[in-house]
Amino acid sequence: MTSIGGAEMVDWNLAVATATRFVRPGPDVSRDEARAVVAELRRHARASEEHVRGFTRMIPDDHEPEDTPVLVVDRAGWVRANVAGFRELLKPLLEKMQERRTGGPTGAVLGAVGGKVTGVELGMLLSFLASRVLGQYETFAPATRDLPAGNGGGRLLLVAPNIVHVERELEVDPHDFRLWVCLHEETHRTQFTGVPWLRDHLEGEIQSFLAQTEVDPMTVLERLREAAQSLSGARPEGEEHESGRSLVELVQTPAQREILGRLTAVMSLLEGHADFVMDGVGPEVVRSVAEIREKFQQRRARGASRLDLALRKLLGLDAKLRQYRDGERFVRAVVEEVGMDGFNRVWTSPNTLPTKAEIAKPADWVARVHRKAES
Repeated sequence: MTSIGGAEMVDWNLAVATATRFVRPGPDVSRDEARAVVAELRRHARASEEHVRGFTRMIPDDHEPEDTPVLVVDRAGWVRANVAGFRELLKPLLEKMQERRTGGPTGAVLGAVGGKVTGVELGMLLSFLASRVLGQYETFAPATRDLPAGNGGGRLLLVAPNIVHVERELEVDPHDFRLWVCLHEETHRTQFTGVPWLRDHLEGEIQSFLAQTEVDPMTVLERLREAAQSLSGARPEGEEHESGRSLVELVQTPAQREILGRLTAVMSLLEGHADFVMDGVGPEVVRSVAEIREKFQQRRARGASRLDLALRKLLGLDAKLRQYRDGERFVRAVVEEVGMDGFNRVWTSPNTLPTKAEIAKPADWVARVHRKAES
């Protein structure tokens, strides 16, 4: 990472320290119980691999994809992993923003102060998210001593305290719930290890999005500041942000809107596919899957406090919830029309990925990919 006057745009170490300081404490578990949870999640992750491969038929029997690690982490571990990923992925954008800063002694001082302020603000946002994520397949994460990754940068994170918290909140069978979560996250790992071009395609789209950034760096930092103020309570609860838009929507250009449309379609596909697989495999291996699914959907729909909902809107997390719903409907409709093998044509190349419009109209994707190929 380049710097001006020795100062970076984001103090990443401070971001980690802030997030780990302010993240909510996890559920109360004994040392023995914690060890048992970790061991069970690892067993379920291994079992899920076979279940997901058998159901999706994405990976031929004679093909062995890249093996990426499964890491059971606490909330602080999730924070460290994501800061490392953000630092790597955002490097081109932050270098571009630094080039716009004024040099000289004043610029150096402002850079040092700004980097620390931004580090604190990013840390506050991560502390909010760290207590909500159950699992995550990290696609672009660099390997570290404490957090290994595959050759392509991938690793699967399972956030043990959050899984325990939700299973207790929903009052569901903990063993079934842990397997159910692992099925969803293992599907994401299968998507990226079984489709070799997918990671590079996504990274290319994200870097194209970042390269189109024309907004002044201070505007981006101001959006982060607004989010942090909402989280800390400095901003009045329920106060609307500009047009009720998310951070990404507030700073995007017309060119970025096109790229974001493609990214939204891909993410809807990936999330919806994971939900579809989770429900498809579930009845065979998770006895209480119907109860878990119903209670989990109710939890998603309820949301939380007004402050929590406002922050979700600001960060675009409400859009992610729509991705689960819209993507699952797309996958289900396509599988019903052309079967699992027919659906798997979606993984052929970037050209066979659904567009944002096709996610809403699965028949249009079937017509483009299947009927055109058969004519």
